[in-house]
Amino acid sequence: MEEAIAAADTAWILAAFTAVALMVPGLALFYGGMLGVKSALNMIMMVLGGFAVAGVVWVFFGPAAVLGDSVGGLGLIGNPFTDIGLGSLLEPSDGTPAALTAAFHLLFAGITVAIIAGGVADRMKFSAWMIFSGVWVVLVYFPVAHWVFAFDDEEAGTTGGWIANTLGAHDFAGGTAVHMNAGVAALALAIALGKRRGFPHVARPHNLPLVVLGGGILMFGWFGFNGGSAGGANHTAGVVVLNTMVAAVSGLLGWLLVERIREKHATTLGAVSGMIAALVGITPAASLVSPLGALLIGFAAGAVCFLTVSLKFKLGYDDSLDVVAIHLMGGVVGTLLIAFVATAAAPAGVDGLFFGGGIDLLGRQILAMAAVFGYCFAVTWLIAKVIDRTVGLRVDKETEITGIDVPVHGETAYVMDSFGTAGPSKMRPEEFAGDREVVVPAVK
Repeated sequence: MEEAIAAADTAWILAAFTAVALMVPGLALFYGGMLGVKSALNMIMMVLGGFAVAGVVWVFFGPAAVLGDSVGGLGLIGNPFTDIGLGSLLEPSDGTPAALTAAFHLLFAGITVAIIAGGVADRMKFSAWMIFSGVWVVLVYFPVAHWVFAFDDEEAGTTGGWIANTLGAHDFAGGTAVHMNAGVAALALAIALGKRRGFPHVARPHNLPLVVLGGGILMFGWFGFNGGSAGGANHTAGVVVLNTMVAAVSGLLGWLLVERIREKHATTLGAVSGMIAALVGITPAASLVSPLGALLIGFAAGAVCFLTVSLKFKLGYDDSLDVVAIHLMGGVVGTLLIAFVATAAAPAGVDGLFFGGGIDLLGRQILAMAAVFGYCFAVTWLIAKVIDRTVGLRVDKETEITGIDVPVHGETAYVMDSFGTAGPSKMRPEEFAGDREVVVPAVK
């Protein structure tokens, strides 16, 4: 029976891994469709490139740094030198294979880096982004993920991260370690880069159906992201998947309702954004709340994240694709509301204030968020400044005005008849009529 359970758990994590892996192209399409046509491919490349760099770095010492025994028992970072190159993962292990756990968390690391890219679209050097991705995942993601995802193991005699163990704050699948972390980093990097030329008047999304497709792929992957974090094919996974779905539909409606009241219309972009915001919000809380709690978190995330979008215009930071509004604020909403709507009837067995729990949980949740915000912002800012002083962060003026795709990647997103039969894949920047509209004659 134990072998059968282990096999079922392994099969579930393998399925979840596959779903989460699909989130990478999903995010690329989601982000790419929201930009103007002249920089869409650069955004896709930043997502894919950042993910790839994080994955390569992960192989050298990621699992040990994130999930391993904490250095000095302080709960700050796992010892990265205990398994360089992951050779020990080739050995068979009881239960879910350690190699599969490492692969699953590789996706978390890579997707966290990729999310940041949306905050700096249209103006960051691709080379600088690739360097930033490798440095940031080591100096920011690895420590913060250790704080949240590494648990004490008395049997093995290992110490986990301070947020999960010493502080006792709750974050089921990465509201702080993934989404707040990425949102804060996007904020710091966007401020360091400065605003796009012409901000707030920038190119409109060039392909909303692409945004919807990317958002749908992300939602599909989120069931693996959250469901796989249950650790197996068990009751927790079932509750988590239900809560994830419930929050998504509620968040879509929450965003659209506030958008309709404020802007007098409900948009396709708003619907998908509300869904993603709610998925972010339920990520830390999926195993701690009832379906009614998930409805509340999803709706609140959709509504609050919509209202947060306007802050970039009031405060003057250029978060290109609203990473701050959706991921940072969505993570805050979900992590904070745990302290109110968590119920001991849910798998995690914790009561929030609405179910008779104490005020101390609220304090722990706030302290965890404050620590992640402060550490991530400070270190990200320093990384950005060092890169700016060395290789430079921002593309030149001509490239930014022309669009990044052709000068940097030698490609355009769409091949049109006006470019000729050879296509634009090898065009020189001066040959690309980037500012000219292609007028399609009406069909008679």
